[in-house]
Amino acid sequence: MGLDRRAFIKFVVGGAAGTLFTPIPWKLADDASIWSQNWSWIPRLKYGALTADATYSKLCPAGCAVKVKKVAGIAYGVEGNSANELSKGGVCPLCATGSQMLRSPSRVAGPMKKDGDKFKPISWDEAEALLADKLKGLKGQDGKVAAISGDLSGTANEVLSGFLAGLGSKSYYYMPADQTAMAKAWNGVMGGSGQIGYDLEEADLILCIGADIMDAFGPVVRNQKAFAAKRPMEGDKTLTLVYAGPVRNRTAAVADKWVAVRPDGAAAFAMGLVNLLAKSGKSASLGGFSEFADLAAKFGPEVVEKLAGVKPEALKDVAKALLVAKNPVIVVGSESGQGAGVALSAAGVTLNAMLGSLNVLPEFPKAVASAPDRAGLLAKDLVGWLAAVDAGKAPVPEVLFVYEANPAYSLPQAGNMAKTLRKAGMLVSFSTFMDETAAMADLVLPAPHPFERLDDAQSPYGLGKATYVLATAVVAPEKDCKGTPDFILGLSGKLGVDLGFGAFEDVLKAKVEAIGADWDALAGGAVYVSDKKGSAQASLDAGTMSKALAGIKGEGLVLIAQAHLNIGTGKLATPPLNLTTIRDTELYGKDVFVQMCAATAKSLGLSEGAKVKLAAGGADISARVNLSEGVMPGVVAAPLGLGRTAWDPYTKGKGDNVCKILAVSAEPGTGLSVWAGSAVSVAKM
Repeated sequence: MGLDRRAFIKFVVGGAAGTLFTPIPWKLADDASIWSQNWSWIPRLKYGALTADATYSKLCPAGCAVKVKKVAGIAYGVEGNSANELSKGGVCPLCATGSQMLRSPSRVAGPMKKDGDKFKPISWDEAEALLADKLKGLKGQDGKVAAISGDLSGTANEVLSGFLAGLGSKSYYYMPADQTAMAKAWNGVMGGSGQIGYDLEEADLILCIGADIMDAFGPVVRNQKAFAAKRPMEGDKTLTLVYAGPVRNRTAAVADKWVAVRPDGAAAFAMGLVNLLAKSGKSASLGGFSEFADLAAKFGPEVVEKLAGVKPEALKDVAKALLVAKNPVIVVGSESGQGAGVALSAAGVTLNAMLGSLNVLPEFPKAVASAPDRAGLLAKDLVGWLAAVDAGKAPVPEVLFVYEANPAYSLPQAGNMAKTLRKAGMLVSFSTFMDETAAMADLVLPAPHPFERLDDAQSPYGLGKATYVLATAVVAPEKDCKGTPDFILGLSGKLGVDLGFGAFEDVLKAKVEAIGADWDALAGGAVYVSDKKGSAQASLDAGTMSKALAGIKGEGLVLIAQAHLNIGTGKLATPPLNLTTIRDTELYGKDVFVQMCAATAKSLGLSEGAKVKLAAGGADISARVNLSEGVMPGVVAAPLGLGRTAWDPYTKGKGDNVCKILAVSAEPGTGLSVWAGSAVSVAKM
């Protein structure tokens, strides 16, 4: 059937008339205006000079080099800084919302003290006096003062950890991440120094085992830029990307090949590759490699298939591709960005060493001499420590500082972890926003927004070279906030703890001088990159690895939690503008969706849209089912970042928090807390 000219005109006119008389488009237009421009807290811009000031945004885990666009001094937008090699003009979905989050209704307006079940405002002087009085009697008592940091790259950690050391406490912990798992393997078990890096720019083949480099692993924008540079729309492609993991995620979607691997079998898959490479004559100049190769020989293709779900031919194809490549790089991690074990990290290091791609970055000199070494702190197990506190095997801290972190929400078995945090005599949250941890704290001391403060980042994890970048305050503070390092330096003076500096700016200037960089250039948005390499000397512990690998079963239903930057992170809820980017198959109304393939759903008696309860670790969440063949059999995938109980009305109460059901276990041999690919039960509601 066709349309002549007259019929076509009738169709168009009729459609236009129908559009005028139906309320639907006008409702949609109204909704669009509400979601895009009419937030009550967006400022009305004034006439004035247009500027774009360079800084570094830490709204995302790795950070982005950005320019903050302003009119008459008021920030209204963010763009990537093309002059900075770290981001090369790109910006992630979180840092892009930086100007919006400056005026978020969830920002903490000023210092607050818990009074009953409510907060009352106090001054900064009152907060300092309160803490000084509390801490005086705790000096010299290890474990009575503790701190948790969610900023894995900043020199602020030297101030905080040095302060704790001055009080006689070693209880300083970083939030778990792929970097902490690698530090436990490389710096802890293997005895290496420096930081493992990944030189993606020089690679001709990248094999990602679990690490979602295009969405959730390391400096995502830099990863995307490195990929795009070697995969032009026109011309020859000089990079092959292979993704090995349980879900066809955003890295797998652009990869040349997706190899479906069970999340609990990722280490077995990596050991299978070590075995095949060793049989092809590849070796590594790591201590104990011969014994390690003997251990890897136990992971033949048939064993790997049983433990990881990978067909023998698929394993052999990946090994062949690695052998043919000139500059292959293996990146290991977890789909959620946390919870992986030493076994996977050590196997990844070994693969890179065998292929001549082991890349070790040197640590920059410390500015605060009394601060513990960063590598040692990264190798510590926060989840294990909290479990010990809960079980009475470690002292309950009288004062617990939380800096740039939201452990009450984002740690595995979040409900249990929150209960343990409440045991602290005084919980102090240094948070820009009223997140779940701040909401339960005894004292909330608001940190400035990243655009309002002086900060830095040294070698964000995932980079291929030692890198240093400085963040400067490009807008005036909109709240009564204070830089956490400056507050701690003032507090240390009251307690007789000499950190060698009176202001954080002096700390950073000393850091820059020790590195040999130029302060003015860094303050103007430049980045310092060193070509120096760290020592690649380390030893493989086949005995420890054997125990760790023995825990792999490769059976049962397992949960994989997926991190997506557009949805948010543990310490930053979904920015309002980003709510419109969440797919209906991830969140619809207040229901979070979990994904599974048709075969898995059939085995559980489930269909599309079915409401289910997922349970693990003594907790449960409710969700709906979305059928997707982008999830391998035996795996249930769920998005992280939803189910907020604090923050603002735009994000609160949407979906459920998957962290509640990430069941923790101790990796055999290493004792490290792990939860990547934890067992889960699913029942129809």
